[in-house]
Amino acid sequence: MTTGYLRGQELIDQIQQQDYSRDLIGYHGDVPQVVWPNQARIAVQFVLNYEEGGENHIEHGDAGSEQFLSDIIGAASFPTKHMSMDSMYEYGSRAGFWRIHEEFKKRDLPMTVFGVGMALARNPYIVDAIKQSNYDVVSHGQRWLHYQDMPIELERQHMDQAISVLEALFGKTPIGWYTGRDSPNTRQLLAEFPQIKYDCDHYGDDLPFWSHLTNESGQTRPHLIIPYTLESNDMKFCSPSGFNSGEQFYQYLKDAFDVLYAEGENAPKMLSIGMHCRILGRPGRFKALQRFLDYVQSHEKVWICRRGDIAEHWYTHHAV
Repeated sequence: MTTGYLRGQELIDQIQQQDYSRDLIGYHGDVPQVVWPNQARIAVQFVLNYEEGGENHIEHGDAGSEQFLSDIIGAASFPTKHMSMDSMYEYGSRAGFWRIHEEFKKRDLPMTVFGVGMALARNPYIVDAIKQSNYDVVSHGQRWLHYQDMPIELERQHMDQAISVLEALFGKTPIGWYTGRDSPNTRQLLAEFPQIKYDCDHYGDDLPFWSHLTNESGQTRPHLIIPYTLESNDMKFCSPSGFNSGEQFYQYLKDAFDVLYAEGENAPKMLSIGMHCRILGRPGRFKALQRFLDYVQSHEKVWICRRGDIAEHWYTHHAV
Protein backbone atom coordinates (compact mmCIF):
# COMPACT_ATOMS: atom_id res chain seq x y z
CA MET A 1 0.00 0.00 0.00
CA THR A 2 1.37 3.36 -1.02
CA THR A 3 0.57 6.30 1.26
CA GLY A 4 1.67 9.88 1.62
CA TYR A 5 2.59 9.46 5.27
CA LEU A 6 4.99 7.48 7.44
CA ARG A 7 3.99 4.17 8.97
CA GLY A 8 5.47 1.49 11.18
CA GLN A 9 9.20 1.57 11.90
CA GLU A 10 9.76 4.73 9.87
CA LEU A 11 7.19 6.55 11.99
CA ILE A 12 8.72 5.13 15.20
CA ASP A 13 12.18 6.30 14.08
CA GLN A 14 10.87 9.79 13.37
CA ILE A 15 9.17 10.02 16.79
CA GLN A 16 12.24 8.75 18.63
CA GLN A 17 14.58 11.13 16.81
CA GLN A 18 12.51 14.26 17.48
CA ASP A 19 13.60 16.77 20.11
CA TYR A 20 11.06 16.52 22.91
CA SER A 21 10.90 18.62 26.07
CA ARG A 22 9.19 15.99 28.23
CA ASP A 23 10.78 13.04 30.04
CA LEU A 24 8.30 10.18 29.92
CA ILE A 25 10.89 7.52 30.79
CA GLY A 26 12.23 8.47 34.19
CA TYR A 27 13.81 5.61 36.13
CA HIS A 28 12.06 3.09 33.77
CA GLY A 29 11.58 0.57 36.57
CA ASP A 30 15.23 0.72 37.62
CA VAL A 31 14.91 2.99 40.64
CA PRO A 32 18.01 3.96 42.62
CA GLN A 33 18.87 1.95 45.71
CA VAL A 34 17.72 4.50 48.23
CA VAL A 35 18.82 4.12 51.84
CA TRP A 36 16.89 6.61 53.93
CA PRO A 37 18.20 7.44 57.43
CA ASN A 38 17.73 4.64 59.99
CA GLN A 39 16.89 2.21 57.17
CA ALA A 40 13.44 3.77 56.78
CA ARG A 41 11.12 2.13 54.27
CA ILE A 42 9.43 5.41 53.43
CA ALA A 43 10.15 9.14 53.71
CA VAL A 44 6.96 10.97 54.67
CA GLN A 45 7.00 14.69 54.03
CA PHE A 46 4.30 17.14 55.16
CA VAL A 47 4.00 20.48 53.37
CA LEU A 48 1.95 23.39 54.72
CA ASN A 49 1.19 25.96 52.03
CA TYR A 50 1.05 29.49 53.42
CA GLU A 51 -0.66 31.72 50.84
CA GLU A 52 -3.11 33.86 52.83
CA GLY A 53 -2.48 37.52 52.01
CA GLY A 54 -0.69 36.86 48.71
CA GLU A 55 -3.68 35.79 46.61
CA ASN A 56 -5.55 37.80 43.95
CA HIS A 57 -7.05 40.89 45.59
CA ILE A 58 -7.81 44.41 44.40
CA GLU A 59 -5.75 45.79 47.31
CA HIS A 60 -2.76 43.89 45.89
CA GLY A 61 -3.17 45.66 42.55
CA ASP A 62 -5.01 42.77 40.89
CA ALA A 63 -7.99 43.07 38.54
CA GLY A 64 -10.29 41.03 40.75
CA SER A 65 -10.76 38.72 43.69
CA GLU A 66 -9.34 35.21 44.10
CA GLN A 67 -11.18 32.24 42.58
CA PHE A 68 -8.94 29.32 43.47
CA LEU A 69 -8.84 26.85 46.37
CA SER A 70 -11.62 27.92 48.66
CA ASP A 71 -14.91 26.45 49.82
CA ILE A 72 -16.68 28.53 47.16
CA ILE A 73 -16.10 26.03 44.38
CA GLY A 74 -16.29 27.73 40.99
CA ALA A 75 -16.15 31.21 42.54
CA ALA A 76 -16.40 34.22 40.26
CA SER A 77 -13.75 36.93 40.35
CA PHE A 78 -15.19 40.26 41.39
CA PRO A 79 -13.59 43.61 40.47
CA THR A 80 -14.24 44.71 44.06
CA LYS A 81 -13.61 43.16 47.45
CA HIS A 82 -15.12 39.67 47.75
CA MET A 83 -15.95 39.64 51.45
CA SER A 84 -16.68 35.91 51.67
CA MET A 85 -13.51 34.92 49.81
CA ASP A 86 -11.49 37.32 51.97
CA SER A 87 -12.74 35.74 55.17
CA MET A 88 -12.14 32.18 53.97
CA TYR A 89 -8.50 33.00 53.27
CA GLU A 90 -8.31 34.87 56.59
CA TYR A 91 -9.42 31.71 58.39
CA GLY A 92 -6.16 30.11 57.30
CA SER A 93 -3.96 32.77 58.85
CA ARG A 94 -6.14 33.49 61.89
CA ALA A 95 -6.98 29.91 62.93
CA GLY A 96 -6.00 27.15 60.51
CA PHE A 97 -2.24 27.69 60.62
CA TRP A 98 -2.24 27.66 64.40
CA ARG A 99 -4.29 24.47 64.67
CA ILE A 100 -1.93 22.57 62.35
CA HIS A 101 1.18 24.16 63.85
CA GLU A 102 0.18 23.22 67.41
CA GLU A 103 -0.40 19.60 66.38
CA PHE A 104 3.06 19.27 64.84
CA LYS A 105 4.57 21.10 67.79
CA LYS A 106 2.85 18.76 70.26
CA ARG A 107 4.18 15.73 68.40
CA ASP A 108 7.62 17.33 67.85
CA LEU A 109 7.39 16.62 64.12
CA PRO A 110 9.17 18.45 61.30
CA MET A 111 7.34 20.11 58.45
CA THR A 112 8.06 22.16 55.35
CA VAL A 113 6.31 25.46 54.74
CA PHE A 114 5.74 26.54 51.15
CA GLY A 115 5.74 30.26 51.92
CA VAL A 116 4.44 33.03 49.66
CA GLY A 117 6.60 36.11 50.23
CA MET A 118 3.81 38.69 50.35
CA ALA A 119 1.70 36.49 52.63
CA LEU A 120 4.46 35.87 55.19
CA ALA A 121 5.42 39.55 55.18
CA ARG A 122 1.90 40.34 56.40
CA ASN A 123 2.03 38.03 59.44
CA PRO A 124 5.06 38.40 61.74
CA TYR A 125 3.48 36.10 64.34
CA ILE A 126 3.48 33.18 61.93
CA VAL A 127 7.03 34.02 60.83
CA ASP A 128 8.11 33.87 64.49
CA ALA A 129 6.30 30.55 64.99
CA ILE A 130 8.10 29.07 61.98
CA LYS A 131 11.45 30.35 63.22
CA GLN A 132 10.94 28.66 66.58
CA SER A 133 9.92 25.32 65.04
CA ASN A 134 11.57 22.39 63.32
CA TYR A 135 10.37 23.57 59.91
CA ASP A 136 12.10 24.62 56.73
CA VAL A 137 10.75 27.18 54.29
CA VAL A 138 10.56 26.71 50.53
CA SER A 139 9.88 29.79 48.43
CA HIS A 140 6.33 29.62 47.09
CA GLY A 141 6.82 32.75 44.99
CA GLN A 142 6.13 36.36 45.89
CA ARG A 143 2.45 36.09 44.94
CA TRP A 144 -0.11 33.28 44.89
CA LEU A 145 -1.06 33.77 41.25
CA HIS A 146 -1.32 31.98 37.92
CA TYR A 147 1.99 32.48 36.10
CA GLN A 148 1.12 30.57 32.91
CA ASP A 149 0.75 33.67 30.73
CA MET A 150 2.74 36.15 32.81
CA PRO A 151 5.52 38.03 30.96
CA ILE A 152 8.87 36.44 31.68
CA GLU A 153 10.29 39.75 32.95
CA LEU A 154 7.60 40.00 35.63
CA GLU A 155 7.96 36.36 36.66
CA ARG A 156 11.73 36.90 36.98
CA GLN A 157 11.09 39.97 39.14
CA HIS A 158 8.67 38.06 41.40
CA MET A 159 11.22 35.27 41.81
CA ASP A 160 13.92 37.70 42.88
CA GLN A 161 11.55 39.48 45.24
CA ALA A 162 10.34 36.22 46.77
CA ILE A 163 13.85 34.99 47.54
CA SER A 164 14.88 38.36 48.96
CA VAL A 165 11.79 38.55 51.19
CA LEU A 166 12.42 35.12 52.72
CA GLU A 167 16.08 36.04 53.25
CA ALA A 168 15.01 39.17 55.11
CA LEU A 169 12.32 37.41 57.17
CA PHE A 170 14.28 34.30 58.18
CA GLY A 171 17.89 35.42 57.97
CA LYS A 172 18.90 32.76 55.47
CA THR A 173 18.45 32.02 51.80
CA PRO A 174 15.81 29.50 50.76
CA ILE A 175 17.26 26.61 48.77
CA GLY A 176 13.93 25.21 47.53
CA TRP A 177 11.35 26.57 45.11
CA TYR A 178 7.69 25.85 44.35
CA THR A 179 5.53 28.16 42.26
CA GLY A 180 2.52 25.85 42.10
CA ARG A 181 0.74 27.70 39.31
CA ASP A 182 3.91 27.83 37.23
CA SER A 183 4.67 28.78 33.63
CA PRO A 184 6.73 27.24 30.81
CA ASN A 185 9.50 29.66 31.86
CA THR A 186 9.61 28.87 35.57
CA ARG A 187 12.24 26.15 35.77
CA GLN A 188 14.57 27.78 33.28
CA LEU A 189 14.37 31.06 35.20
CA LEU A 190 15.73 29.20 38.22
CA ALA A 191 19.06 28.99 36.36
CA GLU A 192 19.47 32.67 37.24
CA PHE A 193 19.19 31.93 40.97
CA PRO A 194 22.01 29.53 41.94
CA GLN A 195 20.98 29.66 45.60
CA ILE A 196 17.98 27.49 44.65
CA LYS A 197 19.18 23.87 44.84
CA TYR A 198 15.90 22.14 44.04
CA ASP A 199 12.34 22.78 42.95
CA CYS A 200 9.06 20.98 43.52
CA ASP A 201 7.04 21.97 40.42
CA HIS A 202 6.70 18.38 39.28
CA TYR A 203 4.17 15.64 40.04
CA GLY A 204 5.52 12.77 37.98
CA ASP A 205 7.51 10.49 40.30
CA ASP A 206 7.79 8.96 43.77
CA LEU A 207 11.47 9.86 44.10
CA PRO A 208 13.68 12.90 43.48
CA PHE A 209 15.65 13.02 40.25
CA TRP A 210 18.31 15.17 38.61
CA SER A 211 17.88 17.69 35.84
CA HIS A 212 20.16 20.43 34.51
CA LEU A 213 19.80 24.18 34.19
CA THR A 214 21.71 26.37 31.78
CA ASN A 215 22.14 30.07 32.49
CA GLU A 216 22.43 32.94 30.02
CA SER A 217 26.22 32.49 29.88
CA GLY A 218 25.83 28.90 28.74
CA GLN A 219 26.99 27.43 32.06
CA THR A 220 25.17 24.26 33.07
CA ARG A 221 24.66 23.03 36.60
CA PRO A 222 22.87 20.04 38.13
CA HIS A 223 19.42 20.81 39.48
CA LEU A 224 17.41 18.53 41.76
CA ILE A 225 13.67 18.04 41.36
CA ILE A 226 11.77 16.76 44.40
CA PRO A 227 8.28 15.89 43.18
CA TYR A 228 5.24 17.21 45.03
CA THR A 229 1.61 16.04 44.92
CA LEU A 230 -1.81 17.35 43.99
CA GLU A 231 -3.58 14.10 44.92
CA SER A 232 -2.55 13.31 48.51
CA ASN A 233 -3.42 16.93 49.05
CA ASP A 234 -6.24 18.65 50.93
CA MET A 235 -6.89 20.86 47.87
CA LYS A 236 -9.16 18.07 46.62
CA PHE A 237 -11.68 19.10 49.27
CA CYS A 238 -12.17 22.18 47.09
CA SER A 239 -12.72 20.45 43.75
CA PRO A 240 -16.05 19.07 42.46
CA SER A 241 -14.81 15.47 42.28
CA GLY A 242 -12.55 15.57 45.32
CA PHE A 243 -12.81 14.50 48.95
CA ASN A 244 -16.17 15.18 50.56
CA SER A 245 -15.23 14.12 54.09
CA GLY A 246 -12.27 13.72 56.38
CA GLU A 247 -12.80 9.97 56.18
CA GLN A 248 -12.13 9.96 52.43
CA PHE A 249 -8.99 12.05 52.90
CA TYR A 250 -7.69 9.81 55.68
CA GLN A 251 -8.37 6.62 53.72
CA TYR A 252 -6.64 7.98 50.64
CA LEU A 253 -3.54 8.95 52.61
CA LYS A 254 -3.54 5.63 54.44
CA ASP A 255 -3.78 3.67 51.18
CA ALA A 256 -0.93 5.68 49.64
CA PHE A 257 1.20 5.12 52.73
CA ASP A 258 0.44 1.38 52.81
CA VAL A 259 1.41 0.83 49.17
CA LEU A 260 4.67 2.77 49.44
CA TYR A 261 5.53 1.28 52.83
CA ALA A 262 5.16 -2.23 51.38
CA GLU A 263 7.27 -1.31 48.35
CA GLY A 264 9.81 0.22 50.70
CA GLU A 265 10.92 -3.18 51.94
CA ASN A 266 12.90 -3.46 48.71
CA ALA A 267 12.69 -0.02 47.10
CA PRO A 268 12.11 2.88 49.52
CA LYS A 269 10.06 5.77 48.20
CA MET A 270 8.76 9.17 49.27
CA LEU A 271 5.22 10.22 50.19
CA SER A 272 4.27 13.90 50.17
CA ILE A 273 1.21 15.29 51.93
CA GLY A 274 -0.05 18.71 50.82
CA MET A 275 -1.86 20.91 53.35
CA HIS A 276 -3.39 24.39 53.29
CA CYS A 277 -4.12 26.45 56.39
CA ARG A 278 -7.60 27.49 55.23
CA ILE A 279 -8.55 23.95 54.12
CA LEU A 280 -7.13 21.27 56.41
CA GLY A 281 -7.12 23.75 59.29
CA ARG A 282 -10.91 23.49 59.47
CA PRO A 283 -12.02 21.28 62.40
CA GLY A 284 -14.07 18.87 60.31
CA ARG A 285 -11.03 18.05 58.17
CA PHE A 286 -8.33 18.39 60.81
CA LYS A 287 -9.39 15.19 62.55
CA ALA A 288 -8.28 13.24 59.47
CA LEU A 289 -4.79 14.71 59.79
CA GLN A 290 -4.62 13.68 63.45
CA ARG A 291 -5.70 10.14 62.58
CA PHE A 292 -3.16 9.89 59.79
CA LEU A 293 -0.35 11.15 62.00
CA ASP A 294 -1.31 8.52 64.59
CA TYR A 295 -1.24 5.86 61.88
CA VAL A 296 2.14 6.90 60.47
CA GLN A 297 3.69 7.13 63.94
CA SER A 298 2.46 3.63 64.77
CA HIS A 299 4.89 2.19 62.18
CA GLU A 300 8.59 1.55 62.49
CA LYS A 301 11.13 2.51 59.84
CA VAL A 302 9.38 5.73 58.82
CA TRP A 303 11.38 8.90 58.23
CA ILE A 304 9.20 11.97 58.78
CA CYS A 305 11.30 14.75 57.34
CA ARG A 306 11.49 18.11 55.61
CA ARG A 307 12.07 18.84 51.95
CA GLY A 308 15.46 20.26 52.80
CA ASP A 309 16.38 16.97 54.50
CA ILE A 310 15.52 15.04 51.36
CA ALA A 311 17.53 17.46 49.23
CA GLU A 312 20.55 17.12 51.52
CA HIS A 313 20.26 13.33 51.46
CA TRP A 314 20.06 13.26 47.64
CA TYR A 315 22.96 15.64 47.17
CA THR A 316 25.04 13.52 49.56
CA HIS A 317 24.12 10.00 48.48
CA HIS A 318 22.88 10.33 44.90
CA ALA A 319 24.97 13.17 43.49
CA VAL A 320 25.38 13.35 39.74
